[in-house]
Amino acid sequence: MKGKKILLGITGGIAAYKIAFLIRLLKKEEAEVKCIMTPASCDFISPLTIATLSENPVYIEFWNQKDGQWTNHVNLGMWPDVFLIAPLTANTLAKLATGYCDNLLLATYLSAKCPVMIAPAMDLDMYVHPTTIQNLVNLASFGVQILPAEEGFLASGLIGKGRMTEPEDILIKLKEFFNIGESLKGKKILLTAGPTYEHIDPVRFIGNHSTGKMGYAIAEEFLKRGAKVILISGPTKLELVHPNLQRLNVITAEDMLFQVQQQWSECNAGVFCAAVADYRPVYRENQKIKKKDEEITLTLVKNPDILAWAGQHKNSSQYLVGFALETNNAIDHARKKVQNKNLDAIVVNTLENEGAGFGHDTNKIAVLSKDFQLIDFPLKSKKELAKDLVDFISNSF
Repeated sequence: MKGKKILLGITGGIAAYKIAFLIRLLKKEEAEVKCIMTPASCDFISPLTIATLSENPVYIEFWNQKDGQWTNHVNLGMWPDVFLIAPLTANTLAKLATGYCDNLLLATYLSAKCPVMIAPAMDLDMYVHPTTIQNLVNLASFGVQILPAEEGFLASGLIGKGRMTEPEDILIKLKEFFNIGESLKGKKILLTAGPTYEHIDPVRFIGNHSTGKMGYAIAEEFLKRGAKVILISGPTKLELVHPNLQRLNVITAEDMLFQVQQQWSECNAGVFCAAVADYRPVYRENQKIKKKDEEITLTLVKNPDILAWAGQHKNSSQYLVGFALETNNAIDHARKKVQNKNLDAIVVNTLENEGAGFGHDTNKIAVLSKDFQLIDFPLKSKKELAKDLVDFISNSF
């Protein structure tokens, strides 16, 4: 934890009294700590206490009414390695989940460039209320890491789930987070994502409904663990920026194959998530085809099999993962692909499962290894599944 930069957001709940101990633990680990307090939190713990323990000024308001100095929430959002909000009240939770921005903490959250962790704390009925549950689901889908509330005595006098995770356990979670962040340092990952578009004429193409969400989530997870990622992306509206990311934009299957051929030999692992069009028109018309005949015939030719090429040119130290989206007999088709394409594993999903496939924020997958061991994962957000997949791949190469 030495030198790690922790931005701590404190909201107005009784569990704020525990934050003094958490700051002491972080400082003992030689972490740098800065704190943002909501105005309501100042009723529960003194800003002077927080400033003294953190050895930094406490940020509360957007600007100082005495001298007019502005507190730059953008710089605050860019400073930390992780932004931890603890305790997180039901009120601030709802605002985070819906984009409200009426205090400095919320503005900094919306500006944050780093991973965000939250430690909810509230009474038991509030914690299990459907709106609270949905707000937590929403934040998880944004990639926010949740430290679930614990069972125990609550300020109301009741006993149940709602206590903030204890400071010692929060410290453990932060250490785990930073250890994971170094776990793939020195590794280079080749990842394909999104669709390919095969041109018919200057305005029309053959494509599919892939948005690239799954591939980009996997790329982001590899980056969080310290890997360098070469992302070869078909057309998508998604954005991903990271100093260890090299993004190569392509349009067609032939474009994607060319980039894979240039990059594959230098990589430790490949995750081929792109939905590559199987066929392309033999001829691309130079001018827009006019609507004049009742029927039109397109002659298609098979596209190169990019995944098969990577399997043929894989050396003994490289680990190769493919993706297979099927509509029927998914596992049988996947077994054949593992063998025929020299894969180490294949990720299987099917449109038969509700909430899976193109365009969704969720997916349901199974991973089939080259020795035909099958691991099923339940329906989850694509960001959560990306963590599961990177865990699986990290333990395999």
